[in-house]
Amino acid sequence: MLRMLWQRALVGVAVVTGVVTLTFLLLHAAPGDPAERLLGPAAAPQQVEAVRHALELDRPLTVQYASWLRRFVRGDWGTSITTGRPVGAMLRAAWPATARLVALSLLLSYALGLLVGAVQAARSRARLDTTLSVATVTLFALPGFWLGLMLIMVFTYWLRVLPAFGAAGMDADFLSGWARIADQLRHLALPLLTLTLIGVGGTARFARGAILDVLAQPFVAAARAKGVSESRVLARHVLRNALGPMLILLGLSLPALFSGAVLVETVFAWPGVGRVMVEAVQSRDYPVVMAATAVSALLVVAGNILADVLAAWADPRVRGAAREA
Repeated sequence: MLRMLWQRALVGVAVVTGVVTLTFLLLHAAPGDPAERLLGPAAAPQQVEAVRHALELDRPLTVQYASWLRRFVRGDWGTSITTGRPVGAMLRAAWPATARLVALSLLLSYALGLLVGAVQAARSRARLDTTLSVATVTLFALPGFWLGLMLIMVFTYWLRVLPAFGAAGMDADFLSGWARIADQLRHLALPLLTLTLIGVGGTARFARGAILDVLAQPFVAAARAKGVSESRVLARHVLRNALGPMLILLGLSLPALFSGAVLVETVFAWPGVGRVMVEAVQSRDYPVVMAATAVSALLVVAGNILADVLAAWADPRVRGAAREA
């Protein structure tokens, strides 16, 4: 098990290195100059060159990359070109909002997706299964930004029951207790619903297939032949063995969930890392984009390693394979 974790950690380091390297190259290959955006179109060429020199943008790319990587490893994530604030402070202020949105979406997506998938597997090839399959595939195929805009149109402009933008109302500083919590929940509802609906679609489809695969195994037929109750068969044999693939899906879905959160945060003006990253890309704020990308990649790798550990805990076969490896 320890050897497997060590191998996963080494692969994770390689993945993070590849992601930040590719991001660095794409940022510098994209059109636009941070110095020109910072000074404006009326700036003289000498002023632009002076700012580029101060930001070390006139150095070779290999030198810039090595310098950034060395500082990042030491914990120095640089200073935002646009705001002048430390990048670490900006991300620390934005991460709680993103973590709250992603964690709740993950919890609801898997709880509801597993429930819907179990119902579909129990009523396989029935009309209910077909109806739910059409619904889950449709939800999974919908673009997150489009779904978010449709929810805004329905719940904000038509029904006028939920706010569309931000994490709190303009009067949030004057609220306290349950009123403050209610205001935060109302602002959280639409972005959370957007991410959850898309997540439920994919999770339910995967859960249905995993449960049907387990139901077809000989040990399930043997348990039923011994007179074990159907509820006990489902709880102890079917769901337990279907949990392993679901936990692996958890790790694989984290990258898509973070990328979806970027779009959703932009649509709903949610004050998270995704919105910070989009604004940084638009303003060519290289330090912010690089740090946010690196931290997101690290979290995704950590999530994948956690999923491997949980899968090994849930499935003895995975533990055996890890020992043999």
